[in-house]
Amino acid sequence: MHPASPPPDRSGLDALLRNRPFLALWTGQLLAQVADKIFYVLLIILLKTGGYIPAQNFENSMLSMVMIAYTVPAIVFGSAAGIVVDRFSKKQMLIGCNVIRAVLIGCLPFLPKTFVVLLTVTFLVSTVTQFFAPAEAAAIPLAVGREGLMSANALFASSTMGGIIIGMTIGEPVFTWIKHSYGSASQEFFLGGLYLISGALIYAMRIKETHVGSNAKNIHPWQDFKEGLRYLKHNRLVSNAMVQLTILYSVFAALQVLAIALSGKIGLKETQFGFLLAAAGVGMVFGAAFLGHWGDRVYNKPLALIGFLMMGFVLAMFAFTRQLWLGFGLSALFGFGASLINGPMQALIQEKTPESMRGKVFGLENNAINIALSLPLAITGPLTDAVSKAVGSDDLGLRIVLMSLGFLVALMGIAAWRHTSKVLKDAL
Repeated sequence: MHPASPPPDRSGLDALLRNRPFLALWTGQLLAQVADKIFYVLLIILLKTGGYIPAQNFENSMLSMVMIAYTVPAIVFGSAAGIVVDRFSKKQMLIGCNVIRAVLIGCLPFLPKTFVVLLTVTFLVSTVTQFFAPAEAAAIPLAVGREGLMSANALFASSTMGGIIIGMTIGEPVFTWIKHSYGSASQEFFLGGLYLISGALIYAMRIKETHVGSNAKNIHPWQDFKEGLRYLKHNRLVSNAMVQLTILYSVFAALQVLAIALSGKIGLKETQFGFLLAAAGVGMVFGAAFLGHWGDRVYNKPLALIGFLMMGFVLAMFAFTRQLWLGFGLSALFGFGASLINGPMQALIQEKTPESMRGKVFGLENNAINIALSLPLAITGPLTDAVSKAVGSDDLGLRIVLMSLGFLVALMGIAAWRHTSKVLKDAL
C-alpha cells in the first residue's frame, strides 16, 4: 500500500493539464531542463571551437576540468540551496535562478576568451541550478494540492527524462544552424533566451505561499542543516522514501552507462544509445498517465515494490535481448516501473513534509540523488570492463553485470518495502 492519502478522481492527468498554475510550472521546468542539457553541449562546442583551449595537449584535461566545474556544485551546494529556498518565495527563487543563468551565459561573448572565464561561468551557472531544483520540488504541492501529487510527480519525472533526451539530441545541430545563420554569440543568446522564456512561464504561475517574516530570513546554515537531518531521522516514512528515490536514480545512472554497449547488441550503433533511453522516457510518460487516471484505485498497492521488481526483471532480460523491438519494449517497461517508484515516493515526501521544511528536505534529497548519480557513472564502466576481462568476453561480461544488477535492484526494492511496511505498522 501507499502511505499517502488516496487521490480522488479529479487527480487525473487531464485535470493536471487544465490546472494553469501546474501547467506554467511544468512547462517552465521542462524548458529549463532542456536548457540545462543544451548548456552542457554548448560547453563542449565552445571548448572545441570557441578558442578557449590554448594548446592541443591540454584538451582532455580541460574537458575534464569543465565537467568537474559542472558537477561539483551539485554535491557541494545541494543541501545549502534547500536551506535558502525555505527562506524565500519559491516562485521568486525559480524566476531568479532562470534570470541569473540567462545573464551569466549571455555575458560569455563579451568576456575574455580565457579558460578560467569559461570555468568560472560554468561553476556559477551550475551553482545557481542547485537552487532551482529544491524550489521546483517545493512548489509542486502549492500548485496542485495533495490530491494531484502522485500523478504530478510522475509527469515531472518523465518530462525530466524527456528534457535530457531532447537537450542532448538537438543541442549540437541547433547550435550549428544558429551559428551559421546568425553568426558568433548567437548560440549564447539563444540559450539565455530559453532560460528567460522559462522564467516568464513560471511568472504566470499563481500560487499561494506562506509569508516568510524578516526574522525567519536570517540564514543559519549549520543549524538548518541539522534541523533537516533531525526531521528525516524522526520521520522514517520520508527518509525511507528518499532512500528509494536514491536507489532509483542510481539504477538510472548505471543504465546510462550500460545502454551504450547494450545498444550495439540490439541492432543500434553505440552512438545511438539515446534512443534506448528515450524509450524509457516514453515508458515514464505512460506511467504518469497510469497514475493520473488510476492512482485512486491503486494507491493502496505496493507500487514502489512493483516498480523495483519490474526494473530488476527488465535489467535481467536485457542480458538476453538481441532484437531491436524487444529492447525498446523492455526499456519502456523499465521507465514505467521507474514512474511507479518516483511518483508515489516523491508525493509522499511532499505530503508529509511541512511547507517550512520542504526546502531543507528537498535540498538534502537533491544532494543524495546527485551523489547517487555520480557514483554509478564512475563505477559501472570500469566494473563491466573488469568483469569482461575476467571472463574473457565482452558479451558475457555485459550479461553478468546486467543480471547481477537486476537481482540487486529487486533485492533492494524488497528490503526497502519491508522497511516501509515496518514503519507503517509502528506508526499505527
